[in-house]
Amino acid sequence: MTTAGLDARLNRIGTDDSYVIIPMDHGLTMGAVQGLKDIESTIDGVTRGGADAVLTQKGIAPRVHDNKNGKGYIVHLNGSTTIGPDEQDKRMTGTVEEAIKAGADAVSFHINVGSNYEPDQLTQLAEVTETADRFGIPVLAMAYARGPGVDSTDAESLGHAVRFAEEVGADLVKTGYSGDAESFQHVVESTRLPVVIAGGSRGTDRETVEMVRGVMDAGGSGVSMGRSIFQHEQPEAITRAVSGVVHDDLSTEDALTESGLALEV
Repeated sequence: MTTAGLDARLNRIGTDDSYVIIPMDHGLTMGAVQGLKDIESTIDGVTRGGADAVLTQKGIAPRVHDNKNGKGYIVHLNGSTTIGPDEQDKRMTGTVEEAIKAGADAVSFHINVGSNYEPDQLTQLAEVTETADRFGIPVLAMAYARGPGVDSTDAESLGHAVRFAEEVGADLVKTGYSGDAESFQHVVESTRLPVVIAGGSRGTDRETVEMVRGVMDAGGSGVSMGRSIFQHEQPEAITRAVSGVVHDDLSTEDALTESGLALEV
């Protein structure tokens, strides 16, 4: 059930029920890669460029607040590393209470639907949503279709993943992109939650913006894009292009032009 507090916090991490969220929890996953060493400058750039919220692990909170230009903040509650035994084995890294102490407006939690770790992640997400509900804190479920024999871009599998998130009590859901607006419409229709997409590894500027355009054409609610944004040479500009599509309904061409990235192909 929605509450005044929940609605207020959702408004802090989005604009008119659409979302441009920039996750930067990848320092735990990948180390201090490009865009994350001086995370303060990146946070300043993406929030100036139109991001509604940024997302990190709890330990980075002191580096966030002075640089987010009044935008929203989400604390991620689980993780793993690329050099560990299995990157899909996400372990708890924080609690809802710790996120609140860190100044978060919302929390996020990663689940790999179809993986060997799904049972534990299901239980943990249920615990997170129960606690978050008591405090009126929104939960962003990062629900991916991943596991043995699972096609991570299959619309049916992605639809199952987003419905999983709703069934367990999340307030919005992030998932992978199925490749085109027509197939992604099934994903959006599989849940009543707002659906945002992950960016994945970085492509060209045009590929990134075209993907966002496809999501919005399918009825999606925006993006939660990390590497495509923070590893860009111009994080503010690419955020401006993505935000132009999500918040201003710009075409791919107009978004690239207005952000100054039109020369990229």
